[in-house]
Order: sequence, then structure tokens, then C-alpha cells
Amino acid sequence: MLRIRGTIGELPVDLTLELDEVDWAQLGAQLQAGKPVADEPKAAPMRQDDKIWEIAQELLQKAGQINGPDLLEQLEGLTGSSAAGKRLLVRLRHNPKVKVESGADTPVYCWVD
Repeated sequence: MLRIRGTIGELPVDLTLELDEVDWAQLGAQLQAGKPVADEPKAAPMRQDDKIWEIAQELLQKAGQINGPDLLEQLEGLTGSSAAGKRLLVRLRHNPKVKVESGADTPVYCWVD
């Protein structure tokens, strides 16, 4: 049994993995051979979603701060979809370089370095 504890952002994580004898043997053999446990993924070509994500981050970074409704409107214009704009807004909210502050009526998204 292997237990992993820590946090993801502010959320606590407590994960227990149960490995049988075969799993432990495979893990031990790979560690002794000096090979990585898993092959490192090869760099994939940048997808359209990745490009849009980069643009969304640049948009907020250049502005410094934008209130939520205005940012959502810009993201919807960027993606052409209300749902995709909302997904980007949530993704920005969880970005460690973004701080969300309470504005008078709406949240304010701020870029922090």
C-alpha cells in the first residue's frame, strides 16, 4: 500500500494506492534499472485550444485586471461560444498567476507575477 498526502491548490489530498506483488516487482525493476517509471510524453504540436488558452492569459496579463462580466464577454468573443468562454473563465480562476478579488458588484480578475 502506498499513501500520498498533500494538497492541490487549497484542496487537501489523501490518496491510497494498493499494489500487488507483481506491481511492486515491476516498480522495483524499473527503479533499479534507472529507467523512468513512465515514459515522458513527447511534446505535442500546439492545438487550437492551447492557442486560445495562451491568448486568454495574455489578454488578462496585458490588462492587469478585468471585472468578471467584461472578461467573460471577451472570452466568449475569442472562442465564439458562451460555454467555451465560461470554461476559460473557470480555468483562469484556477490559474496560479490569477487572483480573483471581490469587486463592488462583480469579481475582478487580476494578473499577478
